[in-house]
Amino acid sequence: MAALSAAAAALVAAGPSAAAAPPPPPDEATARSRLALLTVRAEGSMSGYDREKFPHWIDQGGACNTRETVLKRDGRNVTVGSDCYPTSGSWYSPYDGATWHRPSDIDIDHMVALAEAWRSGASSWTTSRRQAFANDLGSSQLWAVTDNVNQSKGDQDPAEWTPPRAAFHCMYARSWIDVKWRYGLTVDTAERNALSGLLDKC
Repeated sequence: MAALSAAAAALVAAGPSAAAAPPPPPDEATARSRLALLTVRAEGSMSGYDREKFPHWIDQGGACNTRETVLKRDGRNVTVGSDCYPTSGSWYSPYDGATWHRPSDIDIDHMVALAEAWRSGASSWTTSRRQAFANDLGSSQLWAVTDNVNQSKGDQDPAEWTPPRAAFHCMYARSWIDVKWRYGLTVDTAERNALSGLLDKC
């Protein structure tokens, strides 16, 4: 496939109905090089894990928390009330290609789930670093997606789950690698192999 700019690739992967998306991850070549740099290690345990150790949906200013900020960012024709909660708009979920008109049908997915991060190195982080990870608007970590699709993903890595929409698999792998690389998280062998295979679809 001919190389696309990062912005163009983001639009193709996001889908025709998308108004916006998270900041796009690096291209395939960079993703491959960064995947090779990630430490390969068996996942750690869930001992001590609690979602509350990753304070999320924090205040982002203007009465908006992180979830509401992503809903405004990634929706089309979004209007909000004085509390920043959307009162109208539409949201395209790149994971499955569905479009929704109620914010209650949308989950904000952590590309690398909080529990997955815990098992991959975040158990040793400070609370402030875990908070930054859980509310990261500057990377491809947070995605507005169909709620039940996000729930089917849970805390699984790409060796165990990929989005049902195959056209998004390349973007998914690039985003996953970007987040793990940014935060110095580890990958296990099956996860690394799965990510390499997904990049082959780019």
